[in-house]
Amino acid sequence: MFKKILIANRGEIALRIIRTCKEMGIKTVAVYSTADKESLHVRFADEAVCIGPPSSTDSYLSIPKIMAAVEITNADAVHPGYGFLAENANFAEVCTQYGVKFIGPTPKMIQSMGDKITAKETMIKAGVPVVPGSDGLLKNLKSGLALAKKIGYPIILKATAGGGGKGMRIVRHADEFAEQWEKAKIEAKASFTNDGIYVEKFIEEPRHVEFQIIGDQYGTVVHMSERDCTIQRRHQKLLEECPSPFLTKKLRDEMGKASIKAGQSINYEGVGTVEFLVDKHKKFYFMEMNTRIQVEHPVTEEVLGIDLIKEQIKVAAGAKLSGTNFLPKMVSMECRINAEDPHHDFRPNPGYITAFHSPKGFGVRVDTHVYAGYSVPPFYDSMIAKVICKAKTREECITRMQRALSEFILEGIKTTLPFHQQLMKDASFRAGNFNTSFIETFKIE
Repeated sequence: MFKKILIANRGEIALRIIRTCKEMGIKTVAVYSTADKESLHVRFADEAVCIGPPSSTDSYLSIPKIMAAVEITNADAVHPGYGFLAENANFAEVCTQYGVKFIGPTPKMIQSMGDKITAKETMIKAGVPVVPGSDGLLKNLKSGLALAKKIGYPIILKATAGGGGKGMRIVRHADEFAEQWEKAKIEAKASFTNDGIYVEKFIEEPRHVEFQIIGDQYGTVVHMSERDCTIQRRHQKLLEECPSPFLTKKLRDEMGKASIKAGQSINYEGVGTVEFLVDKHKKFYFMEMNTRIQVEHPVTEEVLGIDLIKEQIKVAAGAKLSGTNFLPKMVSMECRINAEDPHHDFRPNPGYITAFHSPKGFGVRVDTHVYAGYSVPPFYDSMIAKVICKAKTREECITRMQRALSEFILEGIKTTLPFHQQLMKDASFRAGNFNTSFIETFKIE
């Protein structure tokens, strides 16, 4: 087992990893930018190293600075968390070259799934259903128009190096194609320094359902059931739950088998998610694979009663999987609390938190790094807390979440709390009747 893990991340995920490491008797190193000097992950780690100014490029995305911190603290492993360098094959390779264990898949695995075109080709070979679209990157506007006509509108243009909704454009008619093509390429270039674009059939009224998988170093890959991530805005998730209120047992079994096939196709090691779109006819299509721990991993932890971060660390250290049959025992739901104004198109709202009280009680968990007196910096992702509830039924879980959200006191900045409070009362949501465009017609009072 590792003696000391450096956490190449910040905020609630860094704190989450520190807690598991403490329980496992592993020393921890926090890295932080000057903007995060007062963050709780810095306070609770055994050691902390400042790696630069607020800009992510000069701190959390700087491989040389993080590796320097590894060297001076003598850490023998690096946990990347999610975001930043978590799916950066070059970072994983550098860790390997330095003789430091990257807690995640190998550089080759990250590469094979990080590029969406390569991932799609791999899934086709593995027999996993994929969305109809281009076989590779579009060479030019003319070829894109021809393929869109063949597939049939609506289509969606996607950046091959994309994520978080960047470089994506829906095109409903041929006369819109050229304009959206240019916008997608410009945004992709600015966000990922790669303007490669491919096209897919746009699946209307879809559900976004992902399957948690884990693989060890001995060729075993299993799935740990699903999470329904359909409630989202601008392709970014706001609420996740397990089990999905939309899936039948038959569909769940089929998607679970497809997820395992996806992992086995690259001999996957570590935790990750295989993400699918499911149309209104209950046909599912592979969308992408995330080769890291995810924001919403607590949902799976609560329904299974396991610590996913601990499983991830153990597998990275060479242990075999602790089980092969993971079935949900409960219902769980997670609300992401972001420093955003839901009344103004979820506009970021960083600032000083004047009062903070997190909900507690039976079946309620809050993962957060903020507190009264903490200033939410404007430089990073706006998520500041996650409220996770579990219960025996979905109805009971929603009721518990309503109670928990009503107890949450967070003053000084605008947050998504009012949105979630209203969502819990919505008849369509409570009935499980929604798709990824739900927010577009949802009126926030």
